[in-house]
Amino acid sequence: MSGSGNIAVLLATTWAFTICFAVWMMFGVTGIPISEQLGLSSTEFGLLTATPVLTGALFRLPLGIWTDRLGGRRLMLALLIGCAIPVWISSYATALWHFILLGLALGLVGASFSVGTPYVARFFPKEKRGFAMGFFGAGTVGAALNMFIAPWLIDAYGWQMVPKVYAVALIVTAAIFWVFSAPDPARAANSPSMLSQLQVLRDPRVWKYCQYYSIVFGGFTALSIWMPQYFKSEYGLSIAQASLLAVCFALPAGAFRAFGGWLSDRFGAHNVTWWVLWIAWICLFLLSYPKTDLTIHTIREPISFGIALPTWLFTMLLFVLGIAFACGMASTFKYIGDDFSENMGAVAGIVGMVGGLGGFLLPIMFGAILDRLGFNSSCFMLLYGIVWVSLTLNYLTEVRRAPVMGENVMGEKTAPSSVSEA
Repeated sequence: MSGSGNIAVLLATTWAFTICFAVWMMFGVTGIPISEQLGLSSTEFGLLTATPVLTGALFRLPLGIWTDRLGGRRLMLALLIGCAIPVWISSYATALWHFILLGLALGLVGASFSVGTPYVARFFPKEKRGFAMGFFGAGTVGAALNMFIAPWLIDAYGWQMVPKVYAVALIVTAAIFWVFSAPDPARAANSPSMLSQLQVLRDPRVWKYCQYYSIVFGGFTALSIWMPQYFKSEYGLSIAQASLLAVCFALPAGAFRAFGGWLSDRFGAHNVTWWVLWIAWICLFLLSYPKTDLTIHTIREPISFGIALPTWLFTMLLFVLGIAFACGMASTFKYIGDDFSENMGAVAGIVGMVGGLGGFLLPIMFGAILDRLGFNSSCFMLLYGIVWVSLTLNYLTEVRRAPVMGENVMGEKTAPSSVSEA
């Protein structure tokens, strides 16, 4: 296919993923008035917002494998059209169990990532796949798009209008995608069976990449749906104001993913991942500190003062964290594109599934910890610990070259790896 054809496919597929991601994150904003209407606890709010993420996560693996067998164009079109139905119906839901069931159905749009990633990658040579996959992954900017559109619709027409508009957007996007996309060039009639493709699970590198993606993508997804209510609760902002500030995290986390892909092509997946984890670790340490009032008893009189992140500093740290997560998402899939180019759909599905499961579990854990401890920054404390685990794993398996994760005693890997030297 010509270069212009490659770009057309990349743009059309990225736009489709952007709309899918906006729909996937819908409850992050609409969940605020829904929670007030139903009187939900923090844990129930976490369950409400995370339910669509569960389905999107679980179906990433089978859809990634089916993309290798059937081609990405058909599957992407089916997702866009099929998920428009439960999205529309959700505008008529009146109970928590209604939203949970419909959220499970509409959450399939989140699996579009495992369809689009191998689909667009095969239109580009290996040396440009990092950028192509990073550009496509920038469709996560749909989370920011949701934070712009949903609050305006809620203020003007009520939360029920949001799913109706999103359902129409899915149908229109399906038409645009069909016109500008192209048949998958890698689809073959005698593609390997699902069972044979799952043999890749024996490779320990897959599980290492799952760990990385569970924090960079799982953390991004969880914070994207959690931040609007965080700003509202912590700083007393309106839904529109809270969503606007939350965009400062969601927008760079999507927009800089293509940049992360370029960095991974230029400096290697390992180098980018290593520095991403360090930057995220520092940001989360600062974000974790709760509002604190201190009193010092001097020889004359007590001196009291408070420690708290002002809104502008908190938002700036979120912005940096969003860029770090974006680059980390791109570098993880650069690893996959380099090491598993022959069964990219299966590996992308596995890694994407684990990352999506992180995005499902984390909001529920955020809510449970918040109900237990009572302070908002506890969510960042949890993420801080997960990043620490990822840093340790990266050091042991790549920086230190320890004899674990598929390496023998002499330090030679049992399977080839394209990661750069630390």
